[in-house]
Amino acid sequence: MNTSFPQGALTGLRVLDLSRVLAGPWAGQLMADLGADVVKVERPGSGDDTRAWGPPWLEDDDGQPTSESAYYLSANRNKRSVTIDIGTSEGRALVRQLAAKADILLENFKAGGLCQYGLDYDSLKELNPRLIYCSITGFGQTGPYAPRAGYDFLIQGMGGLMSLTGRPDGEEGEGPMKVGVALTDVMTGLYATVAVLAALAHRERTGQGQHIDLALLDVQIACLANQATNYLVGGIVPGRMGNAHLNIVPYQDFPTADGYMIIAVGNNSQFARFCGIAGHPEWATDERFATNPQRVRHREVLIALIRGVTVSRTTDDWIAAMEAAGVPCGPINSLDKVFADPQVKARGMRIEMPHSLTDKVPLVANPIRMSASPVQYRNPPPTLGEHTEQVLESWLEMTPADIDGLREKNVF
Repeated sequence: MNTSFPQGALTGLRVLDLSRVLAGPWAGQLMADLGADVVKVERPGSGDDTRAWGPPWLEDDDGQPTSESAYYLSANRNKRSVTIDIGTSEGRALVRQLAAKADILLENFKAGGLCQYGLDYDSLKELNPRLIYCSITGFGQTGPYAPRAGYDFLIQGMGGLMSLTGRPDGEEGEGPMKVGVALTDVMTGLYATVAVLAALAHRERTGQGQHIDLALLDVQIACLANQATNYLVGGIVPGRMGNAHLNIVPYQDFPTADGYMIIAVGNNSQFARFCGIAGHPEWATDERFATNPQRVRHREVLIALIRGVTVSRTTDDWIAAMEAAGVPCGPINSLDKVFADPQVKARGMRIEMPHSLTDKVPLVANPIRMSASPVQYRNPPPTLGEHTEQVLESWLEMTPADIDGLREKNVF
């Protein structure tokens, strides 16, 4: 492990990451970026499922695809990879030894799936009462769905997100749609990190670890935010509104002479400034549109009027005029335009790290900016089992002879 970097906020913490795919690895990567020593335990031979989720693949210096998928690379920076076969008694014993040295354990096996290996929380807390053990599943450790496997797409549907996403009935392209990123997984990874940090604060006071039960379905429902509360308070089931906002108007996409743009008016003064730019200052004083509740009530009429105007100028012309007047607006960028945007470049959201299979691997930066303990980019996403010997030496103080003995038994 590269130790030449300044200490991060979580430097000194050890995380044993038994998770795979996205939610758990996302949490592990975030903690690793903040300085924790995160050891990723993978199956010998295949490793994390996402290693095979390509194309695209990272290319070597000759432009040939390697064994590392872009999907895997997105969630495993700054970790160390070890391969251990927990199907063997020696492998299970090795993971228990690592857990005894860990501060945090992340896992996303099915509910109860690690009990047969003696790697469940109740078993490991006997070895390490300070262990913070975070279980991530589709449906949680309790309830009638607990035994089921859960994936992001499935949870987006079951948890209500898809019922809110997509064009309204009667419009071209109508129907529910999933979000274009596995957002439930990502949000669960963020909630997992928050829960772990809270558990660390509790352990600081009490000296005791604890079990964290985190379900994708629970997270998805919690993140429905105002839409869920709108239903609970108003009793009306919200439908799909495309890019429109249920509670604010105008707050959606509009056609222009050469594409589309977003107008996101948040108050009456912004609306009045927009009306002036659009050449219709009378809209701001029209009793149908003067306040946001009135604009919501007369949504269809107002949106049709605005669309009739926005098609007369290009996206760039509209954005320049509205930005000058302080009206929130913006383009709908494809990813090539995102990473070419001067603001994105100025914030350094694209990084490059040296990689053993090629010269450099491009990655998305961590968005957290801390003045005293900044995010560290120490290691690229590891190749399968790259650090097995290193971790066994540093965490368990094993000798080369010990390691050779385990290798001969096909433990890794």
